[in-house]
Amino acid sequence: MRRVIISTIGTSLLTNQIKRSDHTEKDWYNQLRDYANFTLENTSKEVVVIIEKLKIRAIEKLKYSLIPQIRLANAELNGIYGLYKERLQEGQQDIHWLISTDTAQGKATAEIVKEFLREKGLVNTSIYTPNRLSTATTEAFSEGIDNLLNWLQKEVIPLKDSYRICFNLVGSFKSLQGYLNTIGMFHAHEIIYIFEGKESNLIKIPRLPIKVDESQIEPYVVQFALMDAGAGFSLSEVADISEALIGEYNSKKVLSTWGQLIWNQCKTNLLSQNLLIFPKLHYEDNFRADYNRIRDKKEKVQLQEDLAKVSNLLSESNGNTNVLKEHPGFRYDKYTNSNDDVAHFRVSKSLRISCISANGILILRRYGKEPEVNKNP
Repeated sequence: MRRVIISTIGTSLLTNQIKRSDHTEKDWYNQLRDYANFTLENTSKEVVVIIEKLKIRAIEKLKYSLIPQIRLANAELNGIYGLYKERLQEGQQDIHWLISTDTAQGKATAEIVKEFLREKGLVNTSIYTPNRLSTATTEAFSEGIDNLLNWLQKEVIPLKDSYRICFNLVGSFKSLQGYLNTIGMFHAHEIIYIFEGKESNLIKIPRLPIKVDESQIEPYVVQFALMDAGAGFSLSEVADISEALIGEYNSKKVLSTWGQLIWNQCKTNLLSQNLLIFPKLHYEDNFRADYNRIRDKKEKVQLQEDLAKVSNLLSESNGNTNVLKEHPGFRYDKYTNSNDDVAHFRVSKSLRISCISANGILILRRYGKEPEVNKNP
């Protein structure tokens, strides 16, 4: 079975190229350390020059070294070589994603590894850099992890049925490894490490049969759906939810990294059941009947996620539907031939919801394919 291999990228490939015995380079390591969490734009010109020199050395080392030397030179490549038992040509049909920190040094190292793997025939190798991912501050790291989770959910998890998902956590820094080790228990088929030493033996940790206790989430499904849609709550509104699942942003309570991970595991089941009651929305009987006729779980989930987004937007605008009109996805608009101010908005290219706005509440009338809703809104 083909694989999607997620490799976390550290910076040791750069720092290992420093000539410690050379007195002109004796302070390079300290300079790199001091700028380890800086983006390229914020890195001093002197350190940028150091990074470029070390990058050239690293490329040359990988180019002219034998496999054992390459494996010693770079932890991430050590894991990939170990996974393929040193026969990289066997991975030509696989997808490789290199996860770098949002830093000058992280991106530079990832570029070296990407080009090396492509030259070795692993042409489907790309870099993903979660915005703000670094250890500069707890806030930056948490935001970076959140961005990484969202990316995994959109780009990698949908491939689970066609590919074997493998997390290569041999490289990178310990805090990222710790998070991805836990995330991998939910999303990866296996996690790989390498025993340090001459033999570089591969350790494969299979995914554990972890199941989320949905009974702990179900009473708060509306809050979770709204937070997933971007809503923030006061402390009193989420006081009964486990504090590990709740974070804070702009003085509002939102889903934490773990809250998002847990919600992603159980939302398909919870959102495909009864129609949820969201603030600023009211359902007419015809709309409820249209919802109950849906047989596809994914369609129900998508509809309820969109209702949560609409609810949040209306709550933030105090019921003003202009916010839906300006939204590129919903494109709220009134029917031109309607005498009672009936409007509609998109759920997808082919699906519509008809509605009427009254006193800051959006009354939902019908849901279904565009021609059917337009015929009897």
